[in-house]
Amino acid sequence: WSLDWAGAKRMEGAKALLGLWLLVPALAGRAAEPLRDSLREELLLSPLPSGDLAATFQFRTRWDSDLQRAGVSHYRLFPKALGQLISKYSVRELHLSLTQGFWRTRSWGQPYLQAPAGAELWVWFQDSVADVDKAWKDLSNILSGIFCASLNFIDSTNTVIPTASFKPLGLANVTDHHFLRYAVLPREVVCTENLTPWKKLLPCSSKAGLAVLLKAERLFHSSYHSQAVHIRPICRDAACLSASWELRQTLTVVFDSFATGQGKKDWSLFKIFSRTLTEACPLASQSKIYVDISSKGQESELLEVSPAPQSVHEASVLGNRRTYAVYDLLDPGLFNASRSLNVQLKWKRPQDGLDLAPPVLHAQRYVSGYGLQTGEISTAIYNTHPYRAFPVLLLETVPWYLRLYIHTLTIITKGKDNKPSYIHYQPAQDRRRPHLLEMLIQLPANSVTKITIQFERALLKWTEYTPDPNHGFYVSPSVLSALVPSIIAMEEEDEELSPLFASLFPSFDGSSYFVRLYTEPLLVNLPTPDFSMPYNVICLTCTVVAVCYGSFYNLLTRTFHVEEPSRGGLAKRLANVIRKLRGVPLL
Repeated sequence: WSLDWAGAKRMEGAKALLGLWLLVPALAGRAAEPLRDSLREELLLSPLPSGDLAATFQFRTRWDSDLQRAGVSHYRLFPKALGQLISKYSVRELHLSLTQGFWRTRSWGQPYLQAPAGAELWVWFQDSVADVDKAWKDLSNILSGIFCASLNFIDSTNTVIPTASFKPLGLANVTDHHFLRYAVLPREVVCTENLTPWKKLLPCSSKAGLAVLLKAERLFHSSYHSQAVHIRPICRDAACLSASWELRQTLTVVFDSFATGQGKKDWSLFKIFSRTLTEACPLASQSKIYVDISSKGQESELLEVSPAPQSVHEASVLGNRRTYAVYDLLDPGLFNASRSLNVQLKWKRPQDGLDLAPPVLHAQRYVSGYGLQTGEISTAIYNTHPYRAFPVLLLETVPWYLRLYIHTLTIITKGKDNKPSYIHYQPAQDRRRPHLLEMLIQLPANSVTKITIQFERALLKWTEYTPDPNHGFYVSPSVLSALVPSIIAMEEEDEELSPLFASLFPSFDGSSYFVRLYTEPLLVNLPTPDFSMPYNVICLTCTVVAVCYGSFYNLLTRTFHVEEPSRGGLAKRLANVIRKLRGVPLL
């Protein structure tokens, strides 16, 4: 028995050695394989003509994996929460933005990536999803928990299915709009509880790299704050034989440099963020800072950037030629002189302001009319290009309690009617879905196109009013999508070599670039009952009932007794003696 036991032990040892011998080449081959995921982080600092400063953070995580395949369990850089969400609900693309404030296009110029005020969510689902509405509802509820936002209030009353707008930004084999859902919550308030989970999705969180500058008390002390998450499939290589998943986290903040710099345009990283950079994210394959030093005429001589940039990059962005000073945080020589990097920009002499040419495409929206029964929504679209006309796709989403009169729709350009080449209108259903209006309108050169439509205000049930109904009800902003003609010839660049802020909306030709703009959200008053009247009625009724019933009850329950008059006690006699001595009548 002992010999058999010893032989069995020797056999087990031989099997273990054989398994280890077979495992070593596999481990060596896996170690030699290139990493399937990568991280790029980038910060763009743009002095605005108004004197403000725009800071745009972008963190791109790319993963060469098929998330739609079941069994993906190992996550290195890509957030597991979002990866499982894509896999479970068969998401093709997901775009979420949380914004506080409004981008002032006339004062700040064309934005790199604009988002509407509040919360915006639009998702493309795979064509294998059977019940898109249920998947959309479950997905919005889960995202509400991940980002601590009120996305659970997204329902059929604020969800639309655009037919022409919001085409996929990544690889798309199917463009059936029935798999698209779009919703906006213009009343959503963005605060630190939304920023914290957003930072936790970063591979280095806020411990290293550019994310160190994401200090909440500085970011929210700004004129504009917008954070977004974009997930889409992209080509893995130039041949595009396979796809990779891209997660792009963007954060745009506009600081009032006059308020923070005592009326000066000078700024630095420490003055803006109260922190400096000491290292790049160890997991990042690229970490750069871009400072926009583009200027006109002799104004370039007035700018002084310190420390001296390592290189200068020129790119065609939004139809203009821009020049950027570049700092590579992965370069060891950047931190040799000092242990921290504090980029500074100074003006050699004070400037009153830079002349800003009006953007080629911008719009504004407002409500007109009087009273609480009818009104009119007006949208003015400006094309300031001197000689080029181009079409623009307009998307209007109006709540059901504003009943549109579609026959009153007018489009006027230069005093003449402008007939849209494409129009899609889906009427609203009370308490079920909103109005949806999409139009493709041709904008002549150097023109203003005014779009008006009249509406009637509905009377809500008393349970449908918000806690502060006299504040008003928000209407989602209009969305404009267009290929804007470029002033200069734009050169196509490799997406991996170009900056991140110039690669989200790639241009297919050198003569135009894609722009998506949002107008202001509207605040509309509805007929509101006097909610204080029930309180007054309750108080008055309760008072009358208490007085009447209380008196009647008192008469019914009180027992009356006849008291015999008493001569008084010792105290009364003492009082009479004192009153007699003072000459006062006795008691």
